[in-house]
Amino acid sequence: MSMEITKETLEEIDSSQELENMKKVEAALFIAGRFLSIQELITLTDVNPILLKKLLSDLKDKYNDSAIEIICRDNLWKMDVSQEYVDMVNKLAMGSSEFTKAEQETLAIIAYKQPIKQSVIIKIRGNKAYDHIKKFVELGLLGKKKMGHTAELTLNDSFHDYFHTNKEEPLPE
Repeated sequence: MSMEITKETLEEIDSSQELENMKKVEAALFIAGRFLSIQELITLTDVNPILLKKLLSDLKDKYNDSAIEIICRDNLWKMDVSQEYVDMVNKLAMGSSEFTKAEQETLAIIAYKQPIKQSVIIKIRGNKAYDHIKKFVELGLLGKKKMGHTAELTLNDSFHDYFHTNKEEPLPE
């Protein structure tokens, strides 16, 4: 029994492969939770660059009328909640509170005063702030750079992505 390869068979294979590649890109954007470069997406998904750009455009269209959107900024790509639902999602995220009130207060001081020495935060917030800072560094929200006997704390890009803020704009006073 010989299998005849027809134009239709080839189109089915191409379509199936394209769908699989789209799922890979979609999964990478979903789980990343941050902006990814084309190069990162190529590395993660093993999809060729020309096809990748088409797939990203197709995904953007797929989520056009959805609560989820595909965002492209400076040739970086991210899957996120549509702007009209950000407030609701933030309430949900903060409602079950991923961070305690004390942790939120520590982070707020760092965000407002950064760059700031860890020793200053400890003087303001007390010894519990060591645990807060450790957690925020592990989550990638803060950068911590050794400075003599203390460390300098700054906000990382993931802080801005996590809280949907623009790093170019100063935080409100």
